[in-house]
Parts: sequence; structure tokens; C-alpha cells
Amino acid sequence: MVRPPLGPHCGGIKGPGLLLHSHLLGTGAYCPKRILTNQDLEKLVDTTDAWISERTGIKERRIAAEGEVTSDMAVVAARHALAMASTRAEDLDMIIVATVSADMPLPSCAVIVQAKLGAARAFAFDVSAACAGSLYALCIADQFIKTGKARRVLVIGAELLSRLVDWSDRNTCVLFGDAAGAMVVGPARDPGRGLLSTHLHSDGTAAGILKIPGGGSQHPQSAEVLAKNMHKIAMNGREIYKFAVRALPQALLEALAANGLRVGDIDHIVSHQANARIVESVLARLGIPLEKCWLNLERYGNTSSASLPISLDEANRAGRLQPGDLVAMMAIGAGMAWGSALMRW
Repeated sequence: MVRPPLGPHCGGIKGPGLLLHSHLLGTGAYCPKRILTNQDLEKLVDTTDAWISERTGIKERRIAAEGEVTSDMAVVAARHALAMASTRAEDLDMIIVATVSADMPLPSCAVIVQAKLGAARAFAFDVSAACAGSLYALCIADQFIKTGKARRVLVIGAELLSRLVDWSDRNTCVLFGDAAGAMVVGPARDPGRGLLSTHLHSDGTAAGILKIPGGGSQHPQSAEVLAKNMHKIAMNGREIYKFAVRALPQALLEALAANGLRVGDIDHIVSHQANARIVESVLARLGIPLEKCWLNLERYGNTSSASLPISLDEANRAGRLQPGDLVAMMAIGAGMAWGSALMRW
């Protein structure tokens, strides 16, 4: 069941006349070179470009090269974000990687990224919240910045989902792509700018509608698991859609209410993009023009935790986000896990 708005949120620390904010000091993204179009998929499964486009809004997606792994993509995106933030890897205090497709089950993708970047001072760990992962990770980084426990935090969303989909299942294989996005988070230089609040929710009773059932302690890797494709993504698209269009509007209204703001105050929407129809429905319910949302699903497909930071990076580098603009973020993924955030750019 979707939780009501106005629940607990990760807000700022208030002192006498002071509200501390964390802010994005740099953004970065990486997408593999190989493009898999809807026409290419027509040769693999029983589908058509028209069927995919009408139902999802996706025209193409990126596929990682042979030998390329999740940490490789994460490192490239991280280097772009670090360069924008004028931050050296060795100055990082903390690295969080949001992913469900790490290089291996153990150790975390984050420690591999740490080693590849040479970020020797940083402690590193992964967050598993599927498509909402980068928003969850951003909330964690926000708290460490606000409490003074960290000054520079690298948040990465990276997914290599092409190796987790069943390429014989037209309902899932057409959706996902490989990519990485990164954000460098630090104290806001201007007290009037930065993250205003973040709001996270979960509903484990809906865990069954999007999952990879095999490979864990419930169904350990075995010949049977492999034969039944239980190590691949399984989903109920209809139920995900219904859940998302209920939960995401509530999450955005929750964020606005927590900050004494209205829907009309939002200048930009930066959303995880699982399906264009979900984004359209959520914005329509809130009365927000679609033009306020940075859309790139057509080119990348659903990149899960990478989706939100990639969208932020593209909008940022395009000059779409101007100082003082109110940016609303939203994401939802398996769990079900979802949330929202408001930032004064």
C-alpha cells in the first residue's frame, strides 16, 4: 500500500538562523558506444518498433562492450563529475554506488571504483534500491555533508542491465540499457541553494512485481535456476505502472509541503525514466507541463539507478538549470522503493 504524504523526511539541520544544505558541485555521465535500436530488437524477439515506442517511448538503448563491467562505466562518469567539481579523487571522503548489477556479488562495486579512481581516503559502499538507488544514495550523502562527517561525497548510479535481462522475453528485454551517472556532493557555497529535503519510502509487500528471483539465499545458483532463467529480471509491468502513478505524485507533494512550496513553484522535473507513459501520467496528475521534465528515455531506455544522475548531468551541461531554479526529483524502483527530493539549484 502506498504510504501517505507528509511522512518523515531527511531534511536540513537547523541552528540559530541557519539551515545547512548540501549541493551538487559536479555531475557526469557515461553511456557505452553500442546502440541497440528497436529495429535491431525486431530481429531478436516478436516485437516491432511501433509496439515498443507506443508503450514505452523508447527508440534505442546502449549496450556495454564485451569485457566492459559496471565499475568501468562508473569510473568514467565519476571522472567527468570530479572534473566539473574541480575535485581530485584523493580528496573524496566517501563513495556510494547505487547498483543492482555490480561487477560481482562480493565485494561491493564501490570499493572497486575507489581503487580504480585512486580515492584512497574515501570509504565506499553500495546501495541496492534498484531504479531509486541514486536518490537513496543522494539522501545518505546529504546527511553526511550536513552533519560534517564528510566534505566531498561521490554518488554514482551505474547499471549493466543487458546482462540481467532475458533476451527472449519481449516484455523486459526492450526496456533496459547500460549506463552510469555521477554526482559530487559537498556543502553549498550559497546558503540559499542546495538540497532542501529528500523523502524516501518502501513497500516490501510489492516486492514480487519486479525482481530477480534466483541467485540469492532463497534460490541459490543452480542448474535449475539457470534453466528457468530465474537469474534474469522478471516484472509485472501493469502493476508497476499502477503503483508508480499513485506513489510518485504523493512523494512530490510531500516534498513541496515539507518546504512550504506549491506545484507551480517547480521549474524543472528530473525523474527516473522507466517508461515515458509513467512520467507523462505522473506530471498530468500534478498539472505539471511535460516541457519541464528532461526526457532522454528515447535514447537510453531504462538505465535504472543511472537514469536520474544522467538526466541531471544532461540538463546541467545544456544550461537548462539556472541558479535559483527549483528542481524536483523523483524515482521509483523494485522493492518497491521510491522517493522525491527538492533542490534549489
